Amino acid sequence: MTSPGQAPPPLGPPEAAQAAPEPAPGLVNVANVLTIVRIVLVPAFVLCLAAGPTSWRVVAFVLFWVASATDFLDGRLARSRGLVTDFGKIADPIADKALTGAALITLSALHELSWWVTAAIGVREVGITVLRFAVIHRGVIAASRGGKLKTLLQMIAISLYLLPGPFGLARPIVMGLAVAVTLVTGVDYVLQAARLGRSSPQGGT
Repeated sequence: MTSPGQAPPPLGPPEAAQAAPEPAPGLVNVANVLTIVRIVLVPAFVLCLAAGPTSWRVVAFVLFWVASATDFLDGRLARSRGLVTDFGKIADPIADKALTGAALITLSALHELSWWVTAAIGVREVGITVLRFAVIHRGVIAASRGGKLKTLLQMIAISLYLLPGPFGLARPIVMGLAVAVTLVTGVDYVLQAARLGRSSPQGGT
Protein backbone atom coordinates (compact mmCIF):
# COMPACT_ATOMS: atom_id res chain seq x y z
CA MET A 1 0.00 0.00 0.00
CA THR A 2 1.46 3.39 -1.02
CA SER A 3 1.49 6.61 1.03
CA PRO A 4 -0.63 9.62 -0.16
CA GLY A 5 2.35 11.38 -1.76
CA GLN A 6 3.95 8.32 -3.27
CA ALA A 7 3.39 7.19 -6.82
CA PRO A 8 2.19 3.62 -7.21
CA PRO A 9 4.77 1.14 -8.54
CA PRO A 10 4.57 0.52 -12.28
CA LEU A 11 2.65 -2.52 -13.31
CA GLY A 12 4.33 -4.74 -15.86
CA PRO A 13 2.51 -6.56 -18.62
CA PRO A 14 0.59 -9.72 -17.64
CA GLU A 15 3.19 -11.80 -19.46
CA ALA A 16 5.86 -10.69 -16.99
CA ALA A 17 4.07 -12.48 -14.17
CA GLN A 18 4.09 -15.75 -16.05
CA ALA A 19 6.99 -18.13 -15.87
CA ALA A 20 9.28 -18.18 -18.87
CA PRO A 21 8.79 -21.26 -21.08
CA GLU A 22 11.23 -24.08 -20.50
CA PRO A 23 13.92 -24.32 -23.18
CA ALA A 24 13.65 -27.20 -25.63
CA PRO A 25 15.84 -30.20 -24.73
CA GLY A 26 19.13 -30.43 -26.55
CA LEU A 27 19.83 -33.08 -29.13
CA VAL A 28 22.57 -34.61 -26.97
CA ASN A 29 20.86 -35.95 -23.87
CA VAL A 30 20.86 -39.20 -21.94
CA ALA A 31 17.71 -40.56 -23.65
CA ASN A 32 19.09 -40.02 -27.16
CA VAL A 33 22.48 -41.44 -26.13
CA LEU A 34 20.77 -44.64 -24.98
CA THR A 35 18.96 -44.85 -28.30
CA ILE A 36 22.26 -44.52 -30.17
CA VAL A 37 23.80 -47.18 -27.92
CA ARG A 38 20.99 -49.55 -28.87
CA ILE A 39 21.62 -48.94 -32.57
CA VAL A 40 25.38 -49.51 -32.12
CA LEU A 41 24.75 -52.77 -30.25
CA VAL A 42 22.79 -54.26 -33.18
CA PRO A 43 25.78 -55.17 -35.41
CA ALA A 44 27.73 -56.46 -32.38
CA PHE A 45 24.74 -58.63 -31.47
CA VAL A 46 24.50 -60.01 -35.02
CA LEU A 47 28.22 -60.86 -35.13
CA CYS A 48 28.01 -62.74 -31.82
CA LEU A 49 24.89 -64.60 -32.90
CA ALA A 50 26.44 -65.63 -36.21
CA ALA A 51 29.70 -66.72 -34.56
CA GLY A 52 28.16 -70.05 -33.66
CA PRO A 53 29.68 -71.56 -30.50
CA THR A 54 27.67 -71.72 -27.30
CA SER A 55 29.69 -69.02 -25.55
CA TRP A 56 29.00 -66.54 -28.34
CA ARG A 57 25.28 -67.33 -28.22
CA VAL A 58 25.27 -66.42 -24.54
CA VAL A 59 27.06 -63.16 -25.32
CA ALA A 60 24.47 -62.46 -28.04
CA PHE A 61 21.70 -63.12 -25.51
CA VAL A 62 23.26 -60.66 -23.04
CA LEU A 63 23.67 -58.00 -25.72
CA PHE A 64 20.07 -58.48 -26.82
CA TRP A 65 18.75 -57.86 -23.31
CA VAL A 66 21.12 -54.94 -22.67
CA ALA A 67 19.86 -53.32 -25.87
CA SER A 68 16.26 -54.08 -24.88
CA ALA A 69 16.85 -52.48 -21.48
CA THR A 70 17.99 -49.26 -23.15
CA ASP A 71 14.64 -49.21 -24.96
CA PHE A 72 12.83 -49.16 -21.61
CA LEU A 73 15.19 -46.62 -20.07
CA ASP A 74 15.36 -44.07 -22.88
CA GLY A 75 11.60 -43.72 -23.14
CA ARG A 76 11.17 -43.50 -19.38
CA LEU A 77 13.91 -40.86 -19.02
CA ALA A 78 12.67 -38.84 -21.99
CA ARG A 79 9.18 -38.56 -20.52
CA SER A 80 10.14 -38.03 -16.88
CA ARG A 81 12.87 -35.45 -17.56
CA GLY A 82 11.30 -33.64 -20.48
CA LEU A 83 13.92 -34.89 -22.95
CA VAL A 84 11.56 -35.74 -25.80
CA THR A 85 13.09 -34.57 -29.10
CA ASP A 86 12.18 -34.96 -32.76
CA PHE A 87 15.31 -37.06 -33.20
CA GLY A 88 14.21 -39.40 -30.42
CA LYS A 89 10.71 -39.76 -31.88
CA ILE A 90 12.24 -40.98 -35.14
CA ALA A 91 15.33 -42.86 -33.92
CA ASP A 92 13.69 -44.77 -31.06
CA PRO A 93 11.23 -46.86 -33.13
CA ILE A 94 13.90 -47.38 -35.79
CA ALA A 95 16.29 -48.73 -33.15
CA ASP A 96 13.60 -51.05 -31.79
CA LYS A 97 12.75 -52.49 -35.19
CA ALA A 98 16.44 -52.80 -36.09
CA LEU A 99 17.15 -54.93 -33.01
CA THR A 100 14.16 -57.24 -33.43
CA GLY A 101 14.54 -57.45 -37.20
CA ALA A 102 18.26 -58.22 -36.98
CA ALA A 103 17.58 -61.04 -34.51
CA LEU A 104 14.84 -62.62 -36.64
CA ILE A 105 16.71 -62.27 -39.95
CA THR A 106 19.90 -63.75 -38.50
CA LEU A 107 18.03 -66.68 -36.94
CA SER A 108 16.31 -67.36 -40.27
CA ALA A 109 19.64 -67.10 -42.13
CA LEU A 110 21.02 -69.70 -39.71
CA HIS A 111 18.04 -71.96 -40.56
CA GLU A 112 16.80 -71.87 -36.98
CA LEU A 113 13.60 -69.94 -37.67
CA SER A 114 11.21 -70.12 -40.62
CA TRP A 115 11.43 -67.20 -43.01
CA TRP A 116 7.66 -66.76 -43.04
CA VAL A 117 7.78 -65.89 -39.32
CA THR A 118 10.44 -63.26 -39.95
CA ALA A 119 8.49 -61.90 -42.92
CA ALA A 120 5.18 -61.73 -41.05
CA ILE A 121 6.65 -59.88 -38.06
CA GLY A 122 8.89 -57.66 -40.21
CA VAL A 123 6.12 -56.53 -42.56
CA ARG A 124 3.84 -55.77 -39.63
CA GLU A 125 6.49 -53.80 -37.70
CA VAL A 126 7.64 -51.74 -40.67
CA GLY A 127 4.08 -51.17 -41.86
CA ILE A 128 2.80 -49.92 -38.50
CA THR A 129 5.86 -47.67 -38.04
CA VAL A 130 5.21 -46.07 -41.44
CA LEU A 131 1.51 -45.76 -40.60
CA ARG A 132 2.28 -43.99 -37.32
CA PHE A 133 4.45 -41.43 -39.08
CA ALA A 134 1.82 -40.99 -41.81
CA VAL A 135 -0.95 -40.01 -39.35
CA ILE A 136 1.19 -38.18 -36.78
CA HIS A 137 -0.17 -34.81 -37.98
CA ARG A 138 -3.66 -35.98 -36.99
CA GLY A 139 -2.78 -37.61 -33.70
CA VAL A 140 -0.55 -40.10 -31.94
CA ILE A 141 -1.30 -43.82 -32.02
CA ALA A 142 -0.34 -44.73 -28.47
CA ALA A 143 1.11 -48.12 -27.59
CA SER A 144 -1.67 -50.35 -26.29
CA ARG A 145 -1.47 -53.12 -23.72
CA GLY A 146 -1.58 -55.55 -26.61
CA GLY A 147 1.39 -53.80 -28.17
CA LYS A 148 3.37 -54.08 -24.96
CA LEU A 149 2.43 -57.77 -24.68
CA LYS A 150 3.58 -58.22 -28.28
CA THR A 151 6.96 -56.71 -27.49
CA LEU A 152 7.38 -58.90 -24.40
CA LEU A 153 6.43 -62.09 -26.26
CA GLN A 154 8.82 -61.26 -29.09
CA MET A 155 11.67 -60.69 -26.63
CA ILE A 156 10.99 -63.95 -24.79
CA ALA A 157 10.61 -65.94 -28.03
CA ILE A 158 13.84 -64.54 -29.50
CA SER A 159 15.64 -65.23 -26.22
CA LEU A 160 14.57 -68.89 -26.33
CA TYR A 161 16.06 -69.17 -29.82
CA LEU A 162 19.25 -67.38 -28.77
CA LEU A 163 20.01 -69.54 -25.74
CA PRO A 164 21.29 -73.06 -26.15
CA GLY A 165 19.39 -75.58 -24.12
CA PRO A 166 16.36 -77.91 -24.02
CA PHE A 167 13.77 -75.39 -25.22
CA GLY A 168 12.67 -77.45 -28.23
CA LEU A 169 8.88 -77.27 -27.85
CA ALA A 170 8.80 -73.97 -25.98
CA ARG A 171 10.48 -72.08 -28.85
CA PRO A 172 7.80 -72.58 -31.56
CA ILE A 173 4.94 -72.23 -29.06
CA VAL A 174 6.08 -68.86 -27.68
CA MET A 175 7.07 -67.63 -31.15
CA GLY A 176 3.65 -68.66 -32.46
CA LEU A 177 1.98 -66.65 -29.70
CA ALA A 178 4.25 -63.70 -30.51
CA VAL A 179 3.30 -63.85 -34.21
CA ALA A 180 -0.42 -64.07 -33.41
CA VAL A 181 -0.37 -61.11 -31.01
CA THR A 182 1.85 -59.15 -33.42
CA LEU A 183 -0.66 -59.53 -36.25
CA VAL A 184 -3.74 -58.89 -34.09
CA THR A 185 -2.29 -55.71 -32.60
CA GLY A 186 -1.27 -54.63 -36.11
CA VAL A 187 -4.93 -54.78 -37.18
CA ASP A 188 -5.87 -52.81 -34.06
CA TYR A 189 -3.38 -50.05 -34.92
CA VAL A 190 -4.77 -49.86 -38.47
CA LEU A 191 -8.28 -49.39 -37.01
CA GLN A 192 -6.96 -46.67 -34.69
CA ALA A 193 -5.42 -44.88 -37.66
CA ALA A 194 -8.72 -45.12 -39.54
CA ARG A 195 -10.59 -43.62 -36.58
CA LEU A 196 -8.06 -40.78 -36.43
CA GLY A 197 -8.69 -40.09 -40.11
CA ARG A 198 -12.47 -39.96 -39.62
CA SER A 199 -12.31 -37.78 -36.50
CA SER A 200 -9.81 -35.31 -37.98
CA PRO A 201 -11.13 -32.24 -39.84
CA GLN A 202 -8.70 -33.14 -42.62
CA GLY A 203 -10.21 -36.60 -42.87
CA GLY A 204 -13.64 -35.43 -44.00
CA THR A 205 -15.16 -35.98 -47.43
